[in-house]
Amino acid sequence: MTEKRTRLLLVVLVVGQLLLISTQVPAADGRHSLLASTWLRSVAPLAATVDAVSDGIGSLAVYWTTRRRLLTENRRLRIENAALHQSSVRYLGIASDLERLSGAVDYSRATGAKLQLADVVYSDQKSWQRTLILRLGDQGAQRNQPVITQTGLVGRIVGVSGRYAKVQLVIDRAASVGVMVERTRRQGVVRGGGAGSLALQFIPLQADLEVGDRVVTAGIDGVYPRGIPVGVITRTEPGSELFYVVELMPAVDFGAVDHVYILEREPLPRDLRDPATEPPEDGP
Repeated sequence: MTEKRTRLLLVVLVVGQLLLISTQVPAADGRHSLLASTWLRSVAPLAATVDAVSDGIGSLAVYWTTRRRLLTENRRLRIENAALHQSSVRYLGIASDLERLSGAVDYSRATGAKLQLADVVYSDQKSWQRTLILRLGDQGAQRNQPVITQTGLVGRIVGVSGRYAKVQLVIDRAASVGVMVERTRRQGVVRGGGAGSLALQFIPLQADLEVGDRVVTAGIDGVYPRGIPVGVITRTEPGSELFYVVELMPAVDFGAVDHVYILEREPLPRDLRDPATEPPEDGP
């Protein structure tokens, strides 16, 4: 054996002896040998890193799985919500139609009048002459027939041509309606203000009048039956003469009228009517 190999063998034997001795020497904690403690201190950080990476990979996999499931569920809910919205719009339209029809039926039962449904095909609310054009049913229409909605008075028919009729709105400046204050039965005349408003005239200063009083047709003008809502008093103040200046908010929202009801009632004989209240003879 050469000298070099002899030295290498000696070094191996010495290192081996030291390792053997270290396995028998207790560490500071008294539970492990010095060699085991040294090994644990060297390996423990690496093991912790491996565990952390493993946990992170597991959490990331759970995150993507959960995200994919939530996106799928969200897409399904969006589709269901769109379908429910369409159904809601359809049922809302049906419910609105039923509500309007039930209001008309209630009015018909209360007054005994027959109602004819008519669609609004044209609305002129910008010029000084406020009118509607109606498309009539098979029953047709006659001049001076009252026109209403389920909320109140719209006006009267002033011209008929075939399947169409022209309606003068109560807010027209040339329109006038015999009315009464529902609470006190005080009678007066409502005239159109031309800008969507109504004016109640000929109410004496000694009359009992309050903001919020409801005004209805009085049934004394030969055109409109009694009890149709016309409007609500919004302002009162003494006028320059013996009467109040009174403003009304119309009972009907004329900007939302898409169909109306024509009241079928026996007209007042022509020879008994006041010529000043008659509309002109020309058609629409």
